[in-house]
Amino acid sequence: MSRIESTFNNLREQKKKALVTYLVVGDPDLETTLDLMEVMVSKGADILELGISFSDPMAEGPTIQHAHERALENKTTLSDALDLVTQFRKKDSITPVVFMGYMNPFEAMGADNFCSRASKSGLDGILLVDMPPEESKNFTKAASRNGLDLIRLIAPTTDEKRIKNICTDASGYIYYISVKGVTGANEFDPLEVKSKVHTIQSMTDLPVVVGFGIKDADSVVSVRDLSDGIVVGSALVSLIAEGKNQLSDKISNKIEELSSALLK
Repeated sequence: MSRIESTFNNLREQKKKALVTYLVVGDPDLETTLDLMEVMVSKGADILELGISFSDPMAEGPTIQHAHERALENKTTLSDALDLVTQFRKKDSITPVVFMGYMNPFEAMGADNFCSRASKSGLDGILLVDMPPEESKNFTKAASRNGLDLIRLIAPTTDEKRIKNICTDASGYIYYISVKGVTGANEFDPLEVKSKVHTIQSMTDLPVVVGFGIKDADSVVSVRDLSDGIVVGSALVSLIAEGKNQLSDKISNKIEELSSALLK
């Protein structure tokens, strides 16, 4: 059983929802990224999504775009991110870690090479924003051979036929985008989210998590009962953008706020 499957099974038994947190590897530097990963887990994060910096992160709003730019200025590479996971695994062998990124850096490394290295590092899954199922046969096969989950995105505009095709090709969990827009968007309709998540759940046994627009306790409460978990990214990345001063405390407080809201 994979770490991702085990995590969701354990949460389900406890009647809890997953808190999935996101930050960009190398923002503001690799050492801080590792420290914050450990802080997030200690305060209640169940799964860590690590953004892999890219020059054209098309699905991201300004907050995460700037994080990608800062990481690129630090010359952070995909190899650096894999090494970071290896370091993380020295202390944590339980928490799932997922890379979220765009095809170019992964294709440059090669599907077989990346998936082999990823498995050895202790990575659990990959989510490539701009890699549709039709263009991911190599990664699908390589990921499967190396025990990596291939997580898929579903948007509000995705029709039912497409949802079924996406779910058939996915593993780990489904990431439902709660808004029509980029990361960090402020508005989403809980009723619309509920309807779409219900449709997805009717087509797959995989857990469904909801992301985009979730940033505080109020937004967590509005969607916590609609899916198997939530993803929070921009709210955390914006704290990192403020600088290192008391950063660990700021991240700790935000994670505690979010995890507490999931339990109410």
